[in-house]
Amino acid sequence: MESEDLARLRAEVAGIDREIVELVARRVELSAEMGRVKRASGAPIRDFSQEKVVVDRARRLAAAAGLSEPLAERVMLELIRSSLTVQEQDRVQATGSGSGRSVLVIGGAGRMGRWFVRFLRSQGFAVTVADPETGPQGVRDWRETDGSFDINVVAAPLTATREILSQMAESPPQGLIFDVGSLKTPLRSRLTRLVEAGASVTSIHPMFGPDTELLSGRHIVLVDLGVPEATREARDLFSATMVTLVEMDLDSHDRLVAYILGLSHALNIAFFTALAESGETIGRLSGLSSTTFDRQLAVASQVAGENPYLYFEIQHLNAYGDESLSALADAVQRLRSLVEEGDTEGFVALMERGAGYLESTLGG
Repeated sequence: MESEDLARLRAEVAGIDREIVELVARRVELSAEMGRVKRASGAPIRDFSQEKVVVDRARRLAAAAGLSEPLAERVMLELIRSSLTVQEQDRVQATGSGSGRSVLVIGGAGRMGRWFVRFLRSQGFAVTVADPETGPQGVRDWRETDGSFDINVVAAPLTATREILSQMAESPPQGLIFDVGSLKTPLRSRLTRLVEAGASVTSIHPMFGPDTELLSGRHIVLVDLGVPEATREARDLFSATMVTLVEMDLDSHDRLVAYILGLSHALNIAFFTALAESGETIGRLSGLSSTTFDRQLAVASQVAGENPYLYFEIQHLNAYGDESLSALADAVQRLRSLVEEGDTEGFVALMERGAGYLESTLGG
């Protein structure tokens, strides 16, 4: 049975929690107001120098109160992130150019498709969803529409996207067309046919997942297919956000993706596969974990929860996929050989080379 003292303390903590939530809500309100002031004055949403001021202040206050400075910093960074999200979403809604314009999102019932539906509706676009899994407000097949949309977004899986783009090339719809595929080389011939048919077509790749709210620090790749006005129109859709837009050619995109997505996915799949076949339970391993293991396990767990069919497509359909997988296999074999041969100098050199590469890359 709970003692009176414990009950009293829990009630006091509950009261403090309520005050914290109310203060956070008030902070969000003020952040939204600051966003409107920034917008009126033409100031950017994000001010890194001001963020440093806020974090430094929180650390000083924590130190004076005898609290953990890293804890205060983590809390403040999360509050800053929340503020930026509110301000970015408000700016998108206030400056969106979708009023009176229509969009068709093919695959709009999928996770990434739903992200585009939300994003475009927030700008005032009238969005129609075409998806076999759509509800009564959409259509099951995009070909059931009249093809008169201002923008056509293809947010289907890669294999379905190839078929959709082929169908579009037979009689290109009006308006801008772009896919959001993780790979571009499998779509090359279909995209080329659309260009040759006179379509206003480009290709983009959002380098973030469908749960993303704040676009600051995120990237979207733009692949110009030789129709620069189409690429400019796609770029303009994100002008009110803080996303970083990167233009590159189709082949460069897929080679980089082979390392950015293919290699990192493969590394984590290999990691949790090795654990699953180790004969040890995850509970036992976690009970003796280290900081590095905990961080790696967190990333691997996230990868394990993703769509395996999409991840297979990213590995299998990339023309440059074997390059990164071979590099991973070679690196593991080299590491194994150094350990088996007791080559201390070689092991140290391997780590030092990696440290130098990462330092120069991240620092530059």
